[in-house]
Amino acid sequence: MREGEFVDLINSIGGKVYLVGGAVRDKFRGVTAHDRDYCVVGITEEDFKRVLPNAFKIGKAFPVYKVDIDGIFCEVAFARRERKISKGYRGFDAVYDHTVTIEDDLYRRDTTINAIAVDLFDDKIIDPYGGVEDIINKKIRLVSKHFVEDPVRALRAARQSAQFQFTITDDTILAMHQCGEELAQEPSERVFNELNLALQTDNPSSFFRSLDRAGLLELIFPELHQMIGKTQPTEFHPEGDAFEHTMNIVDDVAKVNTNPIVRFAALVHDLGKGTTPQSMLPHHYGHDVRGLEVLNEWNRRMTIPRDWLKAAKFVIKHHMHAPLYKKPGKIVDLILKIPSSGLSHRDFNDIIFADHGSLPNYLTHAEELYKKLLKVNGRDCPEGLKGEQIGQWIRAERIKFLLDFFACLN
Repeated sequence: MREGEFVDLINSIGGKVYLVGGAVRDKFRGVTAHDRDYCVVGITEEDFKRVLPNAFKIGKAFPVYKVDIDGIFCEVAFARRERKISKGYRGFDAVYDHTVTIEDDLYRRDTTINAIAVDLFDDKIIDPYGGVEDIINKKIRLVSKHFVEDPVRALRAARQSAQFQFTITDDTILAMHQCGEELAQEPSERVFNELNLALQTDNPSSFFRSLDRAGLLELIFPELHQMIGKTQPTEFHPEGDAFEHTMNIVDDVAKVNTNPIVRFAALVHDLGKGTTPQSMLPHHYGHDVRGLEVLNEWNRRMTIPRDWLKAAKFVIKHHMHAPLYKKPGKIVDLILKIPSSGLSHRDFNDIIFADHGSLPNYLTHAEELYKKLLKVNGRDCPEGLKGEQIGQWIRAERIKFLLDFFACLN
C-alpha cells in the first residue's frame, strides 16, 4: 500500500502515524534517508492486526511489525514508555498501550537528533527536545537522564559524532562516562556492532577520540588507549605519539577504502606500539610481533570475526617490511601471499601507502604481477623434474619473470 493509504487506515481506527528515526533526522540534515521507520499511537495491537492482517511481527519485548509500504517492508513500532528494572539492555519493562503518546516515546530515545517525529496526517513536526536546533548547530545531546539506562548509548553517541561530524555536548560526555561500569558488562557483540558501524563512517577516529574524552577508551578498547603517550621518532612521525599516528592512518584509509575490514586492519597495524617498553622509546623494535600478541588478547576479550582477524594479522605482520624488500624472492612471496589474507592488493596498498606515504614499484604493480606470476606453473616445467624440484623451478621462473618485468619498465 502507499504511505498515504497506511496513514489513513490507522487514522480511521483512531490512531496516528509518525515518521521517526533516521528518516526525520536526515530530512533536516538535507540528505536522502536509506529507510523509513514509523511509530503508531492511540490504538491497540489487536486493532492494528485486524486492519493489517498481513503485517508480520518482529519485536519481542514490544510490538514491532514489518509492513509493505510503497513496495518496501518498513518497520512500524508501537509507541512505548520504558522503566529500568535491572541491569543490561534487556532490563526494561515496556508499556505500549493506547495511552502512550509520541512525546512519551521520543523521551526514551538516546539523543535529541533521533528524538524528532513528523505527524504524517498533517505534516506537523514533533520536536519536544530541540533536536532540529541541535542538527543545525551540529550537536550530539542526550534527551534525558534515562540515557545512562542503556550503556551502549555511550558508544552510539560517539558513533553519531563520527558519522555526522557533530560535537558531543559536555553533559552528554558526562552521561557517557557514567555508563562505564555497566558498559563493561555488556555482551561483546553489542560493542563490536558499534565498532563496525563507527569504522564505516568517514572519520572513524572521531569515535575513539569521543570515547577517550568520556574516559571510556581505556575501558572498552584498552589496546588503543595504551598507545597514548607512546612517543615515536619525530623525523618519521611529526604527528605525535602512536595513538595520533593510528588515528591519522585509519582516517586516511577511510578516505580511499570503504571496506570496514580494511579499516580495522589499518586501525590495528601498529597495535604492538602500545606495549613498547618505556626504556625503548621513541623506537618500537619488534612491535609487529608484539602487535600479534595484543590482537590475540583483544580477540579473547571481544571475539573478532575470522575474516577481520586474518586480514589484521597479515597487515600487522607485514606492514613494516612490505615496502622495503630488495630481494626478488621476497617480493614474489609477498605478492602471492596478499590474497590469502582476504585483502586485495589494492586493500593492502591503501594501508601501506597511508602508513609510509609512498609505494614501491612492486606494490604499485602488484595486482598485475600477481595474475602473471600465477601463469607460471608446473605444467610448463622441464620433463624429468619431480617433487620439490618442480616447486624450485616454478619459484626460479617467477623470480626471473619479475626481474624481466621491471627491466622492461626501466
